[in-house]
Amino acid sequence: MARLPFIHIRSSKFPAMPGEEEELVNEGLYGKAISIYLNEGLAAKGYQMPGYVCEDWGWWVGVKQGDFSSGVCVYSIRQDKDVQEYCACLQDAPGRRWSWTKFRRIDFTEDVTKLDADLREIFTKDPEIEVVGFPKDLPSPEDDNFQ
Repeated sequence: MARLPFIHIRSSKFPAMPGEEEELVNEGLYGKAISIYLNEGLAAKGYQMPGYVCEDWGWWVGVKQGDFSSGVCVYSIRQDKDVQEYCACLQDAPGRRWSWTKFRRIDFTEDVTKLDADLREIFTKDPEIEVVGFPKDLPSPEDDNFQ
């Protein structure tokens, strides 16, 4: 099954945090504040949240619920003083994947689509966050159609 689209957001709510610069693997890939926000928001929806970490491409927020474990990938698109833009997407696409604990392929479509819906709800219900869109590809400030 195809990957679900990115969730492109704009907000002044998630600036670079003090000391975050030292945690970055690659310069400018901020996202600790939004990772903490998602960690708290998804925990409030009943997910187990094993943590978040800075990667070389952005930030990864771990998510677990029952046999399902995955992550939310957070990409920093633009960091200005007054506004920041991020894209978030799920680590996994809907469909079947191998489960080492069950030693067989399990269909996690329902879990992935629920996590995506919960993620969208967290963003859309927050009045301080503008959901720009749901692009299939990661937008870039260099793109002609970048907003």
